[in-house]
Amino acid sequence: MKVLLVDDQALVRMGFRLILESASDIEVVGEAGDGRTALDQVVALRPDVVVMDIRMPGVNGIEATRAVVQAYPEVRVLVLTTFDLDEYAFAALRAGASGFLLKDAAPSDLVSAVRTVASGDAVVSARVTRRMLDLFADRFPETGEAPGSNAPHPLLTELTPRELEVLRAIADGRSNAEIASRLFLSETTVKTHVSRILTKLQVRDRLQAVVLAYETGLVQARLG
Repeated sequence: MKVLLVDDQALVRMGFRLILESASDIEVVGEAGDGRTALDQVVALRPDVVVMDIRMPGVNGIEATRAVVQAYPEVRVLVLTTFDLDEYAFAALRAGASGFLLKDAAPSDLVSAVRTVASGDAVVSARVTRRMLDLFADRFPETGEAPGSNAPHPLLTELTPRELEVLRAIADGRSNAEIASRLFLSETTVKTHVSRILTKLQVRDRLQAVVLAYETGLVQARLG
């Protein structure tokens, strides 16, 4: 898989390159020191994964993530942050990142995260995502209704009652096995429901589904 490294510190990029290139299935095809250069590199190199720092001069990682995801939906973005409840990391997730990783993560975690994102899954556990979303509860509506109306949000009307149950469970941080046990289903059936949910909501992974569950008001953040 092809990886583009984006960080304004050359030494950080060098360290990440050494770690990632120790894996036989990963090739670092380019580097960028800011968001603008990163966008140019994505156009030229078409990486599978962009490892993106958030805080950079000029075009920051959030803006760059949004631009990459909108222009090239097949490119996955893994953002780097210092704190797991960082508002900037939260914004990057809403911009379309497939997950985030702490900068002090173990080398093996970085390699694993890149592989996970490249496979189309999300890196961040739903439980961590929920803590982040709860922290920013005031950003979301209080009910699963479209703004200014009493009708359910249009995105939610595509889902069956069972799929809504599964989505709530995903947003609660439950694994497929836990959802299967909770709803008295087989794991295979749960996987089918999850796949249909992602397709109907037009999101790429479970992480984005959790964000959308909050944005539509299907799941309400816990206050206090």
